[in-house]
Amino acid sequence: MQFRPCIDLHNGKVKQIVGSSLTDADNSAQVNFESDHKASYFADLYQQDDLRGGHVIKLGPGNEEAAREALAGWPGGLQIGGGINADNAAEYLEMGASHVIVTSYVFKDGRIHYENLEKLVAVTGRERLVLDLSCKAREGQYYIVTDRWQNFTDTVISSETLQQLASFCDEFLVHAASVEGLMAGPDLELVQLLAEHSPIPVTYAGGIATPEHIDGVRKAGKNKIHITIGSALDIFGGNLSYKEVVAACQ
Repeated sequence: MQFRPCIDLHNGKVKQIVGSSLTDADNSAQVNFESDHKASYFADLYQQDDLRGGHVIKLGPGNEEAAREALAGWPGGLQIGGGINADNAAEYLEMGASHVIVTSYVFKDGRIHYENLEKLVAVTGRERLVLDLSCKAREGQYYIVTDRWQNFTDTVISSETLQQLASFCDEFLVHAASVEGLMAGPDLELVQLLAEHSPIPVTYAGGIATPEHIDGVRKAGKNKIHITIGSALDIFGGNLSYKEVVAACQ
């Protein structure tokens, strides 16, 4: 299990927000923390600790400059997601992203658009593409959600889905959107599902706030599922020591 750090950008600032509060009204999100530091500060910090595979996520418009700063801060060390498609993916890779992370371009109108997925792979190659399978539970199953986690697709996270999509990408990023930012504990049922059925690396996000939560993910994920932590970290205003998390996952 590795620690994959994050830089979440909202209205040009590094923030931690409650995922389920995101809407098209940009000022309505519930903000847990807003940093005085630029995105490049966190990129430098992660580079110092050699935390590869972290991700920059653009939550809506107004984040391009901050995203560029982060990628320039550690070329090849960070992934980027938010509004990525086949037309702009190469630009972000040229900026310094190791991978691009994609959701809504592939999962939209309630279904998987394989034609768009194939266009992406033609640009990035399988080895530089991460698919964001962020999801919410409904009727006992986990459905991929898009458009800043507002809209459900008809795609269920299952063994078949994970096997099928893994042939197109290098990794999965999975935010448990219903618990993201709440610091009330991870969705261990989802973690277990991912560990049992994903044939490629997975980074899980959502609800981790204590060392016990980290241990819970380690056990449920059979030490295979990587983690990212946001609002709970002391660098984002929380109580969980960033340095301790880095040490625990080394």
